[in-house]
Amino acid sequence: MRDLDDTDRKILRLLLEDARRPYADIAERVDLSPPAVSDRVDRLHELGVIERFTVDIDRSALRDGVQVLVTLRTAPDAVSELRAALADLDGVEHVFETADGRVIASMAAPDGEVRNYLAGALDLDAVEGLTVDLLADAEWTPALGDATIGIDCVQCGNTVTGEGVLSEVGGTQRAFCCESCEAAFRERYEELEQGA
Repeated sequence: MRDLDDTDRKILRLLLEDARRPYADIAERVDLSPPAVSDRVDRLHELGVIERFTVDIDRSALRDGVQVLVTLRTAPDAVSELRAALADLDGVEHVFETADGRVIASMAAPDGEVRNYLAGALDLDAVEGLTVDLLADAEWTPALGDATIGIDCVQCGNTVTGEGVLSEVGGTQRAFCCESCEAAFRERYEELEQGA
């Protein structure tokens, strides 16, 4: 299994600009054939580098509420539940959990009634602090830099390097740091499959 190269990064940057960009256009820009670009995109998807293709909506062009940034503080044991509840709420675009346990969400609140909107989905009694900031503008610009693939071996948890193995087991692509981890995982998988 190889790591990301400059061509992979160029392809990713082009897809970040426009996920609907034709492979022929990408191929021309990175000096590959369209099938070679397709193979690389498929590999990046199998590795989990590309999770999905999605639509980036300009919320300012839609009238769906007031754009706000909400910061919530809660007990440490409730942070994950709060983050998940926010992520499931209509109108929430991004949810972040900070190292100090705050949960921050950018969202469109209907009619600017943030507290009432949140109360329908969250237990506000468990929220120790709530701050709402009106957003004037927002932009998302993911940076690739010189990123490398940071995949963990499904058998031992070590980081998969360029010497790693990508193999299909049970109909799913899986990454292993070495051939012995692949063999051990495959053996365990087959034992569990036979016992089922």
